[in-house]
Amino acid sequence: MCKRWSISGAEPGAQSGARLMASTRSVVWITGASSGIGEALAYRYARADAALVLSSRREDELRRVASGCPGVPVSIVPLDLGRPETMVDAAERAIELAGAVDVMVHNGGLSQRASAVETVYAVDDLMMRTNYLGPVALTKALLPHMIARRRGHFVVVTSVLGRVGMPNRSSYCASKFALDGFFRALRLEVSPGGIDVTLVMPGFVRTNIAHNALTGNGRPAAADDPDIVKGMSPEACADRIFAAVSARRRDVYVGGMKEHAALLANRWAPRVLDSILQARARKK
Repeated sequence: MCKRWSISGAEPGAQSGARLMASTRSVVWITGASSGIGEALAYRYARADAALVLSSRREDELRRVASGCPGVPVSIVPLDLGRPETMVDAAERAIELAGAVDVMVHNGGLSQRASAVETVYAVDDLMMRTNYLGPVALTKALLPHMIARRRGHFVVVTSVLGRVGMPNRSSYCASKFALDGFFRALRLEVSPGGIDVTLVMPGFVRTNIAHNALTGNGRPAAADDPDIVKGMSPEACADRIFAAVSARRRDVYVGGMKEHAALLANRWAPRVLDSILQARARKK
């Protein structure tokens, strides 16, 4: 079984952060770790003998994931990315429990299924806080720690829709475009100090993102998306991300040919792509 800690304090007999860092293990912090890509990444990094910090809103699910990571230290720090003002405390707690953070995987987030005119402003606000402001606040809370150590790696799971606009995803696209832009600029600032940034653009991956996506009034869509159902497995996606991070790649696309074609068309034939996406939206 994993050694586990919660945000409320270490379990009896738990090692201190200083003792954990006496080993050569890297410490990898993953948000959105209770399911999907984040869960698969936790298992992949555990197989690579990394110490883990796992975060999401659902502490019970984090403990389930931790139980599947035998042989490595696992710290549990529940957090809600939609509350950026809590990220400083979360970062301090993660460093206290694990001793350090070497790799920060920004994976948690929300999606959307509604047109702009149907979407109330509260949904736009929540989407930006969860997908953009939360990760940015967490990054700024960790930066002094990484700068002082002259090492660190931010792995940012954006989306193909952080480059390509999509009907009925306006708020989601806005948050992912913002995330992409922030970390591209941050990379230029921090890379001379030994800190890497890898931007990951997943296509369709078989997760619960469509079921959990917000409709215009803020309620979950609770419906399947055929493209996601037929998409890449989270495990295959995690393997690709792990390889890209290990190689210190700047940008990596992870997905099928359809999404890759959309990225290329967005650059070389944007009007054609617009027509295709509009036709798909009308059909749905």
